[in-house]
Amino acid sequence: MLAMLTIFMMPIHTHANQSAQALGTCLADALNGKERKELAKWIYFGMSRHSTIKQYSKVTDADIDNMNKYIGRLVTRLLTADCSQIASKAIKEGGASSVQYAFRVVGQVAMQELMREKSVTKALGEFETYLDKEKMNQVLK
Repeated sequence: MLAMLTIFMMPIHTHANQSAQALGTCLADALNGKERKELAKWIYFGMSRHSTIKQYSKVTDADIDNMNKYIGRLVTRLLTADCSQIASKAIKEGGASSVQYAFRVVGQVAMQELMREKSVTKALGEFETYLDKEKMNQVLK
């Protein structure tokens, strides 16, 4: 789980080979909205175990295990059915880094799915209320 979570959260570099980019596109296109949300939920579940966050989360071990089963089936389908030929080519051309790149694309797509909900963008933007506007204006002149 840690390896996959790390892959999803890493920034995308633009120097990925074409087959890695094609795999990322294929994987993202093969997902529906529900699957994107489930991927984002899986990332959240994993993060909920961080020592500074755990006290705020009600995610159970059973929740995580059920989500891991779902993600295992989803990733298996994506790589062995939906995008198998592209995945094989990407691995031959770029090795594991091609798959890592492709799943970073998937992770970003999953997070974008959550960010479309107004309550999420509102909550994440409310910090602006507490900005020191005078100091900010001095820097942004």
